[in-house]
Amino acid sequence: MNFTIQPIGYVRSPYKEKKDAPRQGRLSDTVSEIVIEEKYLPGLDDIEKKSHLIVLSWFDRADRTMLRASPPHDPVEHGVFATRSPNRPNPVGFSVVDLIERDGNILRVRGLDALDGTPVVDIKPYSPDIDCVKDR
Repeated sequence: MNFTIQPIGYVRSPYKEKKDAPRQGRLSDTVSEIVIEEKYLPGLDDIEKKSHLIVLSWFDRADRTMLRASPPHDPVEHGVFATRSPNRPNPVGFSVVDLIERDGNILRVRGLDALDGTPVVDIKPYSPDIDCVKDR
């Protein structure tokens, strides 16, 4: 099987190095920008009607050899798939962000933990009815 993921844009962020980024983007009030490539501009139609977005990014500076990680709140090492570590075989970033505004091909968002220059591979609208797991 062979497939390719093409970035649709990239992140402009104050986070230049891994140590600069928050542990979780939702815990930060920092505003970042997502710059969408011009050819994908029609895909942004009506996005400004959404209050929150799911941003899928490619953590291009992650260590892809890691299979175990220790979360910051837990000194015990776990399998990487049981953690939110950015270091993993396929370093897909998943962030729920507040959409502040859209200006052409630029989305200003709050709550993104991606480093400056991080490729963005997809954006989806957040839906609390679908994306929020409720206790049963």
